[in-house]
Amino acid sequence: MGAPVVVLAGGTGGAKLARALDEALDDELVVIANTGDDAEIHGAHVSPDPDLIAFHLAGRIDARGWGLDGDSFTVMDALRELGSPDAWFALGDRDLAWCLERRRRLDAGESLTHAHAALVGSLGLRAHVLPMCDEPVRTRVLARGRWHGLQEFLIRERAEGPVDGVAYDGIEDARPTREVLDALAAARLIVIGPSNPVISIGPILAVPGLADALRAADAPVVAVSPIVGGQVLKGPTAAFMAWAGLPLGAAGIARAYAGIADVLVADEDRGVPEIPVHRADTRMDDAAGRRRAADAVLGAARMAGS
Repeated sequence: MGAPVVVLAGGTGGAKLARALDEALDDELVVIANTGDDAEIHGAHVSPDPDLIAFHLAGRIDARGWGLDGDSFTVMDALRELGSPDAWFALGDRDLAWCLERRRRLDAGESLTHAHAALVGSLGLRAHVLPMCDEPVRTRVLARGRWHGLQEFLIRERAEGPVDGVAYDGIEDARPTREVLDALAAARLIVIGPSNPVISIGPILAVPGLADALRAADAPVVAVSPIVGGQVLKGPTAAFMAWAGLPLGAAGIARAYAGIADVLVADEDRGVPEIPVHRADTRMDDAAGRRRAADAVLGAARMAGS
């Protein structure tokens, strides 16, 4: 196996691109996943982004866009009947089992990296999904005069902005794992997925030492815009970019990754002086769309190396 392709990802866009590259390449794929979304609930340790990425890579994502395909919700139904205050955070039964097993492994002294690797291994994936760090980092959002945990903001508050603040609690004590640093140092290509630059990629880049490792890597760094036709395809990216002072478009994504990315894949290049743009349609609605997106990333990598 040659040098890996490394993808930084969080959320649906990053997960879809990771699958697209895994399908298109013979290279080893390593995904560095955001863990700022992690939460402790239902007695379990929930890692939404690493699990979402793993389920997409396995072709096991449910039609809802999260969780395992065809999962049942017997436990959640029972919790609602019992009046559980945490029933707003729904997990399918098999999804809950994943998160309970992760909690058990963590309580037994395993690192988050090793605990997640054991879970991913049960899916038979050839790709590796690495948490960005082993230390707990929790993204919080200030909206309507109150700080919310990210899951609470996204689900209970329905992501209703405006967003007035974002914090990555615990980030000062976090460090990239040896597995993450080794992957970046060995990579032949590094891709920043089409994910929310503030709450999905932002926590990864904020881990002390990780952005420096990206800059020091020999591989070209290709960023992919999550905005198509001037619109966000999924999630509250617009509200978070507005808070960060980033225009909603390729120019805003380029500004977010200036000094890190060598080239940007986007469907338009207006007002992007920071880095070269490789124009392409990055919608990944089906297998053909995933192939187009993978080809666009590889074309951008050649552009960066020329």
